[in-house]
Amino acid sequence: MRRIKKFYFFLVIFCMFFAFTGKVRLIGDNGAQETTSWAKLSPAVESKLKAIFESGEFNARIFKGEWQPDSTGYTVLERNPEENGTELVRYEVITGNRTVLAGPAQLIPAGEQKPLAVENYALSPDGAFILLQTNSRTNEETGELLVDYWLLKRQDGYLTKIVSGGDPVDMGQRFSPDSRKIIFSLKDNLYVYEVEAGRQISLTTDGMVNKISNGEAVWSPDGKYIAYIQSDSSNVLLRPVLVPVDPTYPKVRYVRFARVGTPIPRLRLGVVKAEGGETLWLRIGKEDEEFYLRKLAWLKNSKEICLEKLSRSRDYREFLVAEVTSGKVEKVYWESDPAWVDASYETNAGLSWIDDDKSFIVISEKDGWRRAYKLSRNKNLKEVPLTPSGVDIISRVGLDEKRGWLYYLASPDNATQSYLYRVRLDGKSIPQRVTPPGQKGAHNYILSPDGRYAFHTSSTFDTPPVTELIQLPEHKIIRVLEDNSQLRARIEAMKFPPVEFLQIDIGDGVVMDAWMIKPRDFNPAKKYPVFVWVYGEPHAQTVLDQWQGARGLFHRVIADAGYLVVSIDNRGTPAPKGAAWRRAIFGSLGPLSTKEQAAALRELGRKLNYVDLSRVGVWGWSGGGSNTLNAMFREPDLYQVGIAVAPKPQPQLYNAWFQEIYMRTPEVNPEGYKKSAPINFAEGLKGHLLIVHGSGETNTHIQITEGLVDRLIALGKQFDYMVYPNRDHGLREGEGTILHLYMLIARYLITHLPPGPR
Repeated sequence: MRRIKKFYFFLVIFCMFFAFTGKVRLIGDNGAQETTSWAKLSPAVESKLKAIFESGEFNARIFKGEWQPDSTGYTVLERNPEENGTELVRYEVITGNRTVLAGPAQLIPAGEQKPLAVENYALSPDGAFILLQTNSRTNEETGELLVDYWLLKRQDGYLTKIVSGGDPVDMGQRFSPDSRKIIFSLKDNLYVYEVEAGRQISLTTDGMVNKISNGEAVWSPDGKYIAYIQSDSSNVLLRPVLVPVDPTYPKVRYVRFARVGTPIPRLRLGVVKAEGGETLWLRIGKEDEEFYLRKLAWLKNSKEICLEKLSRSRDYREFLVAEVTSGKVEKVYWESDPAWVDASYETNAGLSWIDDDKSFIVISEKDGWRRAYKLSRNKNLKEVPLTPSGVDIISRVGLDEKRGWLYYLASPDNATQSYLYRVRLDGKSIPQRVTPPGQKGAHNYILSPDGRYAFHTSSTFDTPPVTELIQLPEHKIIRVLEDNSQLRARIEAMKFPPVEFLQIDIGDGVVMDAWMIKPRDFNPAKKYPVFVWVYGEPHAQTVLDQWQGARGLFHRVIADAGYLVVSIDNRGTPAPKGAAWRRAIFGSLGPLSTKEQAAALRELGRKLNYVDLSRVGVWGWSGGGSNTLNAMFREPDLYQVGIAVAPKPQPQLYNAWFQEIYMRTPEVNPEGYKKSAPINFAEGLKGHLLIVHGSGETNTHIQITEGLVDRLIALGKQFDYMVYPNRDHGLREGEGTILHLYMLIARYLITHLPPGPR
């Protein structure tokens, strides 16, 4: 008895000592050690994170020029520090001569003292008018984004507001071909504004009635007709959202959300005359059929319009040409696939019409590679493959039809990079690389309408972007448009070691791309903890040899604190490695990515002696947050720390538009959803887990994550949970949010996975 009392006496003294030093560690039900206080960031790390996320001194400047229709010049918004405002200027392509089209003095409304803060603009085809978008804001009652539109008449400088609280639209489609009319959307209805008369014509009146929305309007080439898509969401289920106008008595609004397996909006295609009147509804689907539409495009004759129609599950698509007076609809191309026909979003959407609309170019994966084909409306003519099998098109760049070339991005030998290629439209040539051979990294191009010039932006993982005006096909530099010289100087002064790109062979023919950032004081004779940045889903690659922005610099700071920062692209990511690579995850997102990420990490540890697999952390955002959860739950002996930002642990509750491409619905694929959901494997958690979410999520709703929170509580698992009030998926709303988030991630990592070599 006396020995027991003595034991408890020393136990109390022991605990009191460590409590006062802030180092008490308690063993949670999951067997992991829980620290009562978090480590503080070093002054060096904290100051660097503030410089990255607060001061803006490491922000890259992005050139945002717009080509003029005749390709002789381009326009761009520029800051005028002397007049404290923005001016719209035009540059001649060859000479570089600069003309101010609208300066701050011209952008001051009557009765005001400050010029408009211009966010976007459109120049009329004849150059006589400028449409200006300003004052973007969110309607607190509805959550919708609203903007104002102003019209500037260049001849007399007359400035007038034509729309207040309108819907944001594609500015490039606003002016009619004759420059005398503007189409806009207000409260889900379409209107035409007559420039000379200064009056509005209502084209639709059913917007917001029974949840009808009219949008994506496109002018016919002769300016007589407008085609648009009507979306009927009346069958889409409602979900409540808090409106935080008063934290004591918040309001509730209801928004339509098409969840997996529930009704999606019903779409139809309409054509209306520019002066108004009855809409002609074109029969592009069966009654009650659910499908998606994208890429409306008029043919040159102004009598026909082409669109792409995709089945709800995206396993079938067809391109339709509709005659707008008779209503006749022709199917000019179609294809299907057991998984999906196209999951590239807008990158390769639509047809490129050539030969006076007698032929078209389509991008298809039907032979297992993303290739370009030329087809004719004359069904008796054979299709002509333009690009070779075995090589993926990354994205279509543009056409130079006059000279007979298709331009596109590809990288046959390195899936982390992208270069410009061109190929003959007659299918009688092999592709030519246009990007100079000595240039590495990622290259993007915006072609002029005539295909003779381009804005060329290039970067690597280690070097910020540079944008040049070039002449094609010589790739001759005419002038540098943005060199980010100040940012480059800052990066060079920091003397970061170059990133290392790796290829990891995990067997069975699967070779995965990866990158690794090492500390500046790296010692290969010692072992370092590993911090993995994961995404692993079909929406994006993380392993790209291009400038990574603020997140890339954050990873540099973490590496310098004493970690190996690593990212790996598993099968299922949209790498240009063939359709089989991308479709390997069909049926269930999660199991394959988790297995291959873990296998690649173990292979790294086997090959590189300085990789310490006893100290591994992982973090990711959105789909990467889901894969972080999967890593912590399914591979608990490999990953000790996980930080999941805005995850979707219950995919059956996610949106139909994304999830159904890859997994269909739980009704037809119950086993796939069961295997995919991280919540079903939560009992595997052993390590330290931080879950981060925004309560104002409009897509990956916080309720999806709170189901997992309840599950972990029921299992008696210890974890940490941070909710940012009223923030959406990007967690950028509110002063200081993004800095706070990245400091939170850094502190959690350093606390639970101490840095430094052993």
